[in-house]
Amino acid sequence: MGTFKTNLRVFFSNKLGVIGVICLVMFICLAIFADDLAPYDPYERVGRPFQAPSGEHWLGTNDVGHDILSEVIVGTRISLLIGVSSAFVAIVIGTLIGLSSGYFGGYIDAILMRIVDVFLTVPMLPIMILIAVFLGPSFWNIIIVIGVLSWASTARVIRSQVLTVKNRGYIEAVNVLGGKPFYTIFRHILPPTFSIIISELIIVSSRAVLLESSLSFLGLGDPTQKSWGIIVYYAQARSAFLTNAWLWWILPPGILVTLLVVSFSYVGNALEQVVNPRLRRK
Repeated sequence: MGTFKTNLRVFFSNKLGVIGVICLVMFICLAIFADDLAPYDPYERVGRPFQAPSGEHWLGTNDVGHDILSEVIVGTRISLLIGVSSAFVAIVIGTLIGLSSGYFGGYIDAILMRIVDVFLTVPMLPIMILIAVFLGPSFWNIIIVIGVLSWASTARVIRSQVLTVKNRGYIEAVNVLGGKPFYTIFRHILPPTFSIIISELIIVSSRAVLLESSLSFLGLGDPTQKSWGIIVYYAQARSAFLTNAWLWWILPPGILVTLLVVSFSYVGNALEQVVNPRLRRK
């Protein structure tokens, strides 16, 4: 209990981390209550095409008369859901590989770490684009593509923690008493890594949101979903840059993507300082 209070105090002493938490809570609330907060149905035509911002439509309308503010609000849910879901997939894969590599060692560690090295050195965005093109634009395909290709850094971090934990006395005692490997891993080694896993989940989520926006901007996202990346894609494809429409059609979702990614980064950095005392600054 004392350790928890100490960690909580360290986290909230980081002003940027507190700002990140506040922003994330606001984004989560916006995503949960998107249907109630959106003034119009984002899939229905409610005004003239390319209508400038007004009291009726605060961010104007797009090329077919959809209310852009409603699209942006509903897009919060889609972008956040894809980002967190992709990060969860990456964390599960990275954690399993990191646990296996760190605990078993030997040739298993050597093989898994060489695979991790390949994933860390090869530029992932071009590969993501190729796989996304092959699988086709889909909500679930985007989650799978980002999640399956974003686990390597997590695996390396978890492996380092496992190498530290498995040399402790109580782990050696469990092994001497005949504890099976999988029991030892999930009962005694996994729990001490939870704080690092949560930190990695936040950090990977920030990358996943950015990657989803990038892939959707290239036309590889689900065209039936109103994510921020899809909004910017349609704005670019329908000549928003050639008119003043980019000010209310492209700028708002772009700013929100930036804010969400920065918020995740602030929280992730604050959690890293909690997990690793060497990162704390006076």
